[in-house]
Amino acid sequence: MSFSDSESGSHGGNKEYKFFRDFTRDRLLHEMLGSTKTDDPRSAWKVLIMDKVTVKVMSHSCKMSDITDQGISLVEDLFRRREPLPSMDAIYFIQPSKENIVMFLSDMSGREPLYNKAYVFFSSSAPKQLINHIKSDVSVLPRIGAFREMNLEYFPIDSQAFMTDQDGALRELYGVEADKSRRFEASLTLMATRLATVFASLKEFPFVRYRAAKPSEESTFRDSIPSKLAAGVWHMVSQYKSIPNFPQRETCELLILDRNVDHIAPVIHEWTYDAMCHDLLEMDGNKYVIEVYIYLYIVPSKSGGPPQEKEVLLEDNDPVWLELRHVHIADASERLYEKMTTFASKNKAAQMQQHKDGGEISTRELQKIVQALPKYNEIMEKLQLHVEIAGKINLQIRDMGLRDLGQLEQDLVFGDAGAKEVISYLRTNKEDDPENKLRMLMIYAFVYPEKFEGDKGTKLMQLAKLSEKEMQVVKNMQMLAGSSAAPKKPKNNFSLKFDNAKTKHAARKDKTDDEEETWQLFRFFPVLEELIQKVNKGALPKDEYVCMNETAAKSGGSGEGSKAGSESTSNAGGGPERRAPAHSKRSRRTPAWARQHHSDDGYSSDSVLKNAVLDPKNMGQRIFVFIIGGATRSELRVCHKLTTKLQREVVLGCTSLDDPANYITKLSLLSEPETATSGSHLPMLF
Repeated sequence: MSFSDSESGSHGGNKEYKFFRDFTRDRLLHEMLGSTKTDDPRSAWKVLIMDKVTVKVMSHSCKMSDITDQGISLVEDLFRRREPLPSMDAIYFIQPSKENIVMFLSDMSGREPLYNKAYVFFSSSAPKQLINHIKSDVSVLPRIGAFREMNLEYFPIDSQAFMTDQDGALRELYGVEADKSRRFEASLTLMATRLATVFASLKEFPFVRYRAAKPSEESTFRDSIPSKLAAGVWHMVSQYKSIPNFPQRETCELLILDRNVDHIAPVIHEWTYDAMCHDLLEMDGNKYVIEVYIYLYIVPSKSGGPPQEKEVLLEDNDPVWLELRHVHIADASERLYEKMTTFASKNKAAQMQQHKDGGEISTRELQKIVQALPKYNEIMEKLQLHVEIAGKINLQIRDMGLRDLGQLEQDLVFGDAGAKEVISYLRTNKEDDPENKLRMLMIYAFVYPEKFEGDKGTKLMQLAKLSEKEMQVVKNMQMLAGSSAAPKKPKNNFSLKFDNAKTKHAARKDKTDDEEETWQLFRFFPVLEELIQKVNKGALPKDEYVCMNETAAKSGGSGEGSKAGSESTSNAGGGPERRAPAHSKRSRRTPAWARQHHSDDGYSSDSVLKNAVLDPKNMGQRIFVFIIGGATRSELRVCHKLTTKLQREVVLGCTSLDDPANYITKLSLLSEPETATSGSHLPMLF
């Protein structure tokens, strides 16, 4: 019996570099489940017992087939009544809580335990009193085959992202008088514990940096939340130095932020395929319901009712999704059209589907067709899925008038629009979707806070035909941002009339990327992009971003591990600033692709993943960014983009990954009393 953490590391030495979710998956499957294998054929199959939290941890990283491959024949819930299997061994992957320990001892103590032997793995550090409680039961000790802290209590939601699964964190920490609630400290403690297990699991010792509160007489408890979390994480990670093979010096960067870093990213219309899917379609996480198609024909139900439906997952094992998720929706539509056309012209089975002349087919041709059929069915199903999704998105864009709205949103962000354009839009589009008008006004309120002082905001909301509850969302956003951000109240009264002279406001500066042409409505980028690049270059302002281990950090950089990334951005700040045009040539037309790469089956194409050069041998130290209050899909996209650009894996952590409707609902609850609904089931505002 051993009581220790894993002895393997994720980075450095001669170890093979593994990306974030792959490393997590391997730890669960091999270091935990695989370590229980013995030469005894009687114990070849085992029972896996988990609680509600560890079930989520496992399901976010592994498939059921992965688990059964490791000799698991049955998965059980710790708190459900279970059938005794005294001839089988059991693996317990549980949180180290008092309730869980009581259940474990109930299973394994006495003369007739439920299982032959127990292998116990804790998701986080176990308190000594609980360990001593187990040791005090002399009937259980001989039946324990392993006793270890896995320190793995985070939830991978992407190959480079994880969450702490705290959907109510924004309200628990930033709501009205949240600091006086018992949930405040409990939420921060849970967040720090789960975030710390990321570094214990990956054997990474981070520089812990956080966004500091600005010195101000009007600062509130909200401003100190990132520093409180940083202190908690630093305390826990420092204790991990006693874990075998845990690094004693810094190996990565951690930047702790909160939603105040960027109030526009959660509500602006993001025009990538991934963001549009989750913004415009009725999806449950990554699940999408599609009507079943075979060879372009809808399959009717056996009862004669509506067509059959099935759930599909938009995730990493779908190559089309991997290629398209971070590209502009217009780009995605083009690529899909190209793929369908090329596939139909080159795949033998596809050619047979189009064969209409009734001519005879030779035996050799028939053999090729039969060989091509399985791949044809698989590829056609994937392509049809994404053609349907892209079609629905484009229909929504047209019906909701999102192109004009999107242009106004981005013009506001970059200082190219103001009161004149906003009022004109509201007068012209009175019947638009209330959520879209609210999102636009939230952006306007952030860029032009003086336009919402006094009764100005009320008059704008009346013009937009929005309710008082929707108006409260804007007020809550301003409360979250802090009153110090708003300018002094002007003397003149507000009117819906406007001057022709426009004051230049801008929440972003246009940037030029000489390497790629920009689609229309693809100018916006989250603040996170610039922050990550500053982390990479060691250029974060020390007064704005404080380092917990400053005495150990001789500079703002990250040493030798960031060499590759620093070289790739050495010219990022050079030369005069150049302004990219609001509309490129590409935005006025739908061009055909100039670079086409096809395989014999007519399926492969210009994939951003295939073109990306990521050599694991040359990867620099990881950069972790954690956002309190939820992250956005635009921020996730940036992490993938910069991983390739900087040759450093950028891992995004968050309390939750939010789509605009979810985020607006959470904002609406900030002013609600403590008894208001919080957690994973939020009453949607729209």
